[in-house]
Amino acid sequence: MRAVIQRVKSAVVTVNDEVVGRIGPGLLVLAGVGKDDGQSDVDYIAQKIATLRLFSHNGRLLDLNVGEIGGGVLVVSQFTIFGDCRKGRRPSFDQAAPPELAESLYEALVAALQKHGLPVETGVFRAMMEVSLVNDGPVTVLLDSRKVF
Repeated sequence: MRAVIQRVKSAVVTVNDEVVGRIGPGLLVLAGVGKDDGQSDVDYIAQKIATLRLFSHNGRLLDLNVGEIGGGVLVVSQFTIFGDCRKGRRPSFDQAAPPELAESLYEALVAALQKHGLPVETGVFRAMMEVSLVNDGPVTVLLDSRKVF
């Protein structure tokens, strides 16, 4: 499982001009599921998202996690995170999970974040979405449950 995490002042996801998820200060998580992923990958990513110190406090940079600031998490599924662009001009998505597996693990990620006590909003799985955000910093980090990077 991979995640692109952005610290935001706010983020909104819309589908067909209807807002389906919205947060104020917190984290926007673009999550992709790999074809070999399972529950241990979900647990690793959820733990990291919940505990990463990405917020500043009293002049100390990157001192608090999202829960400590009372922030929200907006999780948006994005299989293109597994796009391999090393050859040719069109990404290959061979390493992305098929939709059925991806959806169940995406939902498991949302549930795991909620178990960490975080307020979680979501996009709509497999929908064309528009994501708007006000990046804070900017602060953006990448996670991979297989520790590829």
